[in-house]
This record gives sequence, C-alpha cells and structure tokens, in this order.
Amino acid sequence: MTADARAALQRAGFSRRDFLKGSGTLIVSFSLWGLKDFSATAKAQAPGGFPSGVSPNSPPLNQLDSWIAISSDGTVTAYSGKEEIGQGIVTAQAQLVAEELCVALDRVTMVCCDTALTPDQGYTSGSQSHPANFNKRNLALAGATAREALIGLGSQHLGMPVERLTAVDGMIRAKDDASKAVSYGDLVGGKKFHVAMDGKAKRKPASEWTILGTPVHRLDMPALVTGQAEFVHNLRVTGMLHGRVVRPPCVGATLISVDEQSVEGLPGLVKVVVKKDFVGVVAEKPWQAIQAANKLKATWSSGTGLPNHQQIYDYLRNQKPTRDGLLVDSADVDRKLSEAAGVLKATYNYPYQMHGSVGSSCAVADVQSGKATIWSSTQAVWFLQNTVAMVLGLKSEDVRVIYTRGSGCYGLNGVDTISFDAALLSQAVGKPVRVQFTRREEMAWENFGQALVMDERAGLDAQGNIVAWDYEAWLPTLGGRPGTSSPGNVITGFLIGFQPDAFVPRSPSPPPAAYNNVTNAVPSYVAGCVGDVCRGKGNVKGERVLVHTVVSPFWTAQLRAPQRLQNTFAHESFIDELAAKANVDPIEYRLRHLSDPRLTDVVKAAAKAANWENRPYPRVGTGRIATGRGCSCVAYEGDNGFAAMVLEVEVDRDTGKVTAKRIFIGADCGPISNPDGLRNQLEGGALQGLSRALMEEVTWDNEKITSFDWRGYHVLPLGFDMPSIETVLLNRPGENATGAGELSITVVAGALGNAIFDATGVRIREIPFTPGRVKAAISKLS
Repeated sequence: MTADARAALQRAGFSRRDFLKGSGTLIVSFSLWGLKDFSATAKAQAPGGFPSGVSPNSPPLNQLDSWIAISSDGTVTAYSGKEEIGQGIVTAQAQLVAEELCVALDRVTMVCCDTALTPDQGYTSGSQSHPANFNKRNLALAGATAREALIGLGSQHLGMPVERLTAVDGMIRAKDDASKAVSYGDLVGGKKFHVAMDGKAKRKPASEWTILGTPVHRLDMPALVTGQAEFVHNLRVTGMLHGRVVRPPCVGATLISVDEQSVEGLPGLVKVVVKKDFVGVVAEKPWQAIQAANKLKATWSSGTGLPNHQQIYDYLRNQKPTRDGLLVDSADVDRKLSEAAGVLKATYNYPYQMHGSVGSSCAVADVQSGKATIWSSTQAVWFLQNTVAMVLGLKSEDVRVIYTRGSGCYGLNGVDTISFDAALLSQAVGKPVRVQFTRREEMAWENFGQALVMDERAGLDAQGNIVAWDYEAWLPTLGGRPGTSSPGNVITGFLIGFQPDAFVPRSPSPPPAAYNNVTNAVPSYVAGCVGDVCRGKGNVKGERVLVHTVVSPFWTAQLRAPQRLQNTFAHESFIDELAAKANVDPIEYRLRHLSDPRLTDVVKAAAKAANWENRPYPRVGTGRIATGRGCSCVAYEGDNGFAAMVLEVEVDRDTGKVTAKRIFIGADCGPISNPDGLRNQLEGGALQGLSRALMEEVTWDNEKITSFDWRGYHVLPLGFDMPSIETVLLNRPGENATGAGELSITVVAGALGNAIFDATGVRIREIPFTPGRVKAAISKLS
C-alpha cells in the first residue's frame, strides 16, 4: 500500500475492507444513474473494455461508500480513479470534495488508483479527469450525495426538517440557530453510508464556492521539493531483488538461443529468465543486474527491416492495406472545387515522436503464492490488473496494482511494459523484483506518438471566402495501450507471445453515421454536418474528411494530444495559407469562418492580450533577425476545451534558429476549479509543444532506432531561451467542466509555423522546425 493510502486509512481510523463491512444507518432508494453514465464514458476511453465498461473487481460506482468515507474525527477520505501524474488533479479533487462536503481543505485526504481501494474510472488520460469528476457524476456526485445524506442524518438526529438545516464546516446545523448542530463524525464517523449515488443530488452552485475555484497551491508540492515524495523508483520492498531486460538488437528479431554459461559465476546473479522471445536477468543488486544483462550472450534472428527514414511519408501514403474512415462528406466537394475562383493545396508532414521522459520507467512487482502486487506509474491501474493477470496466468482478482508516482508522462511511455517485465521476473524467482530501464531500453522500445501525412485542399470564392474544404490523412498504428485484454500492444507482451490488436482493413469507408471530431481531423472551420445534424464549429458547408489508417513499422500509442496536435498543425497552418491567398488578416479570416461563440471568444481573448494589429499578412521582417507573429486555435476534440494562441518569434536568417519570445493563450475549460492549476497545465503544455515543434523526431536506420539517447533525440535543454507567457482564462460557471491537459499543446505547432511565415515569408510544412530546415527554406526563397 502506498504511504498516502496508509496515512489516509490511519487517519480515518479503519481499513478499507473494515469500512466496507461496517454498518450504516441511512438507506435511500437505489439508483443506477451514476453507473450507467460512467459506463458510456469508460467504453469510450477504453477500446476492448470490460463488458460492463467497469472492472468486475471494482467497488461499485453507483454506491457512495466507494467514493467517500468519514472518520470519527470528521476527517474525509475520498477515493478516486483519476491519479496525480503531475497535472495537479489531486489538489483539484480535494478542493471539489471539500467544497461539496463543506469542510476545510486540510480535512480531506485523497486516495487514488489502487485496485484494492478505489473505483475503476478507466484511464487517467485524454483530458478526461476534469470532465469525469467535476460535472454531475462520479466524485462530484458523490460529494453532493454525501452532503445531502448527512443533512438527512442530521435531520433525524436533531429532530428538524432538512429545509431548516445546512452543512457548515464539517457539521450539520440549523440555519437560524448555530447552537443546534451535530458533527459529521458523530453522525456517520467510521461507519458505512449504505447510500446509493443519487443522480438528483444538487451540487453547490459556483456562486457559493469558497474552496473550489480558488488558486490553491499544489498539495503535493512541499513533499516534492523537499525530497519526501516517494516515487516508484525509490520504493523498497523487503527481500527485493533487481532485474534487467535484454531486448532484441533490431526491430522484428526473434530469439534463437541464450547461453546462460556466459554469465555463470557472476556475483549476485540469481536467475536468467527466458520466456519465448523475452529475456531478462535477476540479481541481488542493480549494478549486478546491469552487468549480467550486458554480458549475457543471446543469439537473435535478423530483423524485419525498416522503411527508409527519409522516405517515411511516401511509405505511409502508399502503404496497403488501409482502414479508411470518412468523418464528414457533404458529397459536393468536388463540384464546389471545380467551380471555385481559386483552389489551394498543401501537404503537411509530422514525424514519429517519443515521450522522452527525463527519468526512465521503473516498476516493482511481488509475485508469490499465486498472488501479485504491482507498484506502477501506469495511467490505468484496473486495465493493468487484467493484463498482468493474463501475462502471469493468474486471476485478475489475485492481482493488485498500486499507482505510485513515476516519470512524467502524458500518454504511454515504457511504464506498462516495464510493469510486465517486473511481474515476469518476480514470478520467475518468487520474490519482489524492481526493474528500471536504461535510457536506450526506454527510448528504443516505447510506443511512439504517430507520424502523419496530411493533404489539405480548399476552394475560395471571388471574395476569398472558403466554399469547400477537403482533407485527407494517412496515419500508422501498431499496438497502443494494453487496455483490458491486449498485453501484446506493448513490446513485453508481444515478446512473450501475445499479439497486438488486430488491424482490420476497410476500404472504401462507409458513409459517416454520426459526427465525431475526437481526433480533430475535422477542421474547426467546417459545419460538421452528418445527416441533419451539424456539430462543427465553422460555417463552411462544403466538407470532406477522409483518414487512412495503415500498419506502423514501430509501436505507437497516445502521446499528449494524439492526432489532435498533428491534425491541428495542418489545419491551422492551412487556414493561414488561405488567409494569405485572400490577402486577409489571419485572425479576421478565422473569425469570418467560425460559428461557435466559445471558440471565437478565445481567439479574441488571445488577440487582445497580444495587442494584435489587423494588417496584411505576412509582414516579412528585414535584417538578420526577423520577427513575426502567428496564431492558432482549436475546439479540442470538438467540445472538450477551447484554446487560441498568439506566438511571437525571432528567426535568425543566417542560422535558421527560431526563438519563441512571447506566447499569449486564451482558454475556456468551463468552470475553473483552480486557476493556478489551469495556468500550469496550459503553460506547461505550451512549452512541451515548443519542444516538439522545434526539435523532436524519432530517427532510425534500416533495422533499429538510432535516437535512443539525448544526443539522438533532442528536447528543450536546460537554460533554453524561455518565452514570456500570458494566459487569459475565460471562466464559464454555467458550462460543463472540460479538459485542459492536452489543450494548449495542440495549437503550438500551427502558431509557430505561422509566425515563422510572418517573419520570413517562408512556409515550412514539416515538423520539427529545426535550424537546418528553416535555413534551407530561407535560402530557397532568396
């Protein structure tokens, strides 16, 4: 059990299991409202999910006791399936619970993502933590249900009608007589509620918030900055050994043999573990395991070979078979293009990129006597429980996964596959085993963010207005998150014999059945009409979006704003090209083609903050150092947050170096739970977006990855030229809460490319904007 979980339960005065067995005093009508609502979300987030959308081992989501416990001293323990991965969600969730239960923030302890304690809420990913818990279900509903249940108990205890009572500072008291009161601890402390989640329970209105909506400092920060926080890398278990894996030398190689005598007699070596193509060693100490892994002689077959790195975009475009998806189709695009006064075409390329976590992945496993405990920084403890059980040949209920903070990751780095590694090695020796990747193991074998090839084509009328927009893209896929039943989606599962999710070709695509812009493949400027329903954010009626999925030569998975970033880069670059062709200011041109007020408002907010001047475009500076400004916007996933960015750059014409100087962000995520936390997410996303747009690209030769360290894979270094960032937050208390984690990063590449164009007149349609690429483009222009 994690230190936080132990502390929470000690503070509450009981164990989780004892709590679940406890007796209660209040019973209300049973409701499946919360469960049914969550199941749809879980299925949407988790391909191949559990039959009901929720693990059968999970505490029931429709019962209050799965979410909230109150101890005899009135302190509150809240259980959540959304974990802290550095985004500040634990702080915001504690604020939510404190607000709904009317207790001080320091009276709330959060326990997150432990399969023995917390409810199954699927992945912590996809900018879904905020929407999942801060609207009218799950944790928010639990808080409202608990408050109303406590008022009901207070009514019985005080002999007063509920209308005369209110919840204040951990007590139920009379509205007109503060002397008539009873504490939460006296009402239900240490006992079970036995209350179903009540879909009719009313949340506190934002106008009455005193804790939620305020800039609370991160609750985990003191422990982090003083070195007291326990990461999975620091975890030590009694009797723990140390493991290392031996990966194939190249992509597609299979194991022929292992010479265990090559490491015979090495100090501390416990065992060489071989299972099909999986090879690992276990030793008493970390350095001993490293030495054994390096000296172990394994013979491998030749690999399958890799496509030429310089020709990867042609390779993807011509790869067969494909799985085609037609997202919108007005059926008149070809006609409108043929009748247009002008047609513009452009192709944009986006490379494979990796998570590149500064600390390599680590996990600890203890597999003994048919039971397993896994300490992991996975973003899906319940799914990992099921796939670890498959890997080990155990029942899922005999596997416990405890989330423990690890290397920063918004997506799928090596954490799930190293959890499998630790579990396999522990099972082989019957003792706890800790495994930590080397830099090469992490970077060569993680699941990469997808490369994309994107063709844009649009027709303009005589006034420069868009009359038709045609978009076609090619994207590769192989593996991904293991989900509930696909261990083969990551390298370790594949090496021991599980297959990745099957690729099912489909061409041509059937007509779209419903509008869905979860990948932002549909430009914000089209009407998004499918049948009689138009859910797009723009007013362009001539629209067609066709996406071809192909098999990737590399493992792929989610990387912060997966596909959303790539698609938005193309769309926001192309809208600027159209504005330039029409000789219209790019912000004015965007507003001309947008119809959604929330998206237009963030565009106006960013422009106002940047003091944007309506002017001809591009400006094209003179002299060696040219300055320019670019803008970009997105309705993330169509309706999961709205953002716009204005970015100011300096471009050194002689070297091609691009320096971001100022960034202005306008953002609308619905009601603001914590303005400091929201700004941190937006500003951090902007900086990661700069790194990915300026530097990051996976490279390879004809058989293996070559960008396996910081010399081969470049990210923003320490001491880089930090831009100033100004963020404008639009608070929408009357709207649903939306996500923020993947919002600002989505618009960086487009704004940056547009700023380079404004500064130099050079349009670069391929990421990253390296000095060499920028300099070459400027040289061609001159």
